Amino acid sequence: MELWIPVTIAAAFLQNLRSALQKHLRTSLGLTGASFVRFGYGFPVALAYVFALNHFAGYAFPSFNRTFLIWSVIGGLAQIFATILLVHLFSLRNFAVGTAYSKTEPVQAAVFGLIILGERITAGAVAAIIVGITGVMMISVARVPLSWHNLGAALVSRTALIGIASGAIFGISAVAYRTASLALDSPHPVMQAAATLAFVTVFQTVFMLIWMAVKDPAEIGRVIRSWRSSSLVGLAGVLGSACWFTAMTLQPVAYVRGLGQIELVFTFMASVFFFHERINRMEMAGCLLIVTGILLLLMWY
Repeated sequence: MELWIPVTIAAAFLQNLRSALQKHLRTSLGLTGASFVRFGYGFPVALAYVFALNHFAGYAFPSFNRTFLIWSVIGGLAQIFATILLVHLFSLRNFAVGTAYSKTEPVQAAVFGLIILGERITAGAVAAIIVGITGVMMISVARVPLSWHNLGAALVSRTALIGIASGAIFGISAVAYRTASLALDSPHPVMQAAATLAFVTVFQTVFMLIWMAVKDPAEIGRVIRSWRSSSLVGLAGVLGSACWFTAMTLQPVAYVRGLGQIELVFTFMASVFFFHERINRMEMAGCLLIVTGILLLLMWY
């Protein structure tokens, strides 16, 4: 099995764990604070990871260059703003449709990868990704009482456009991270990914600290007081990001994000086995489509 496959699966699992921890934090922190902790409490771990690779594995520190800096900043800002758009969906009517559209990120990432990096993926991989995305969209709208009439209206609504924009910016972010990582002069993909992660996480921490200081200074105090829970979010977040960055350094983004749809399968496993929640037929069918898409992707990539 190629390294990018288990690394991507680990990334999806850790992202699911981080999201669950962040949801718990929303009871004590605002939206900005709950988003910030993944960076603010994660960057020390990212820095420690880089130094550990240097000290214990003997990987040399890569030299930063202008291409790396530009694409790292683009990726970091894109990730922040895409997250804001996605969270904004939750305050809108028919947000499930918009959220489903945001999950078209793997296809949009494939387009941006082609435009920016000249990367091409096989026709079979495109079909597999679309199968998985269809499953995600089915799950997203499974519990929304939409008739054919208002479903048609929702598909072309402002909410849907925000969802598409969110998926597009997430796709740009992922391709920007891969571009930045590949721009580093290092023979070790793991060190390339780790150095990119450390730089981006520090940049995002500084950016969001300034943002909170201007918009809501009191939130900084709440973030500090919640350090016990927040540090777990930061740890899960940075470990998950380390896996994403490594996988995207090894393999084109479209493949990584396509396989990453397995995150939703982890979510439903937790829902059924730990929280004893019931899922309906459309959700079950969506899960099966996601798994089918992933298996086809691994066969045809």
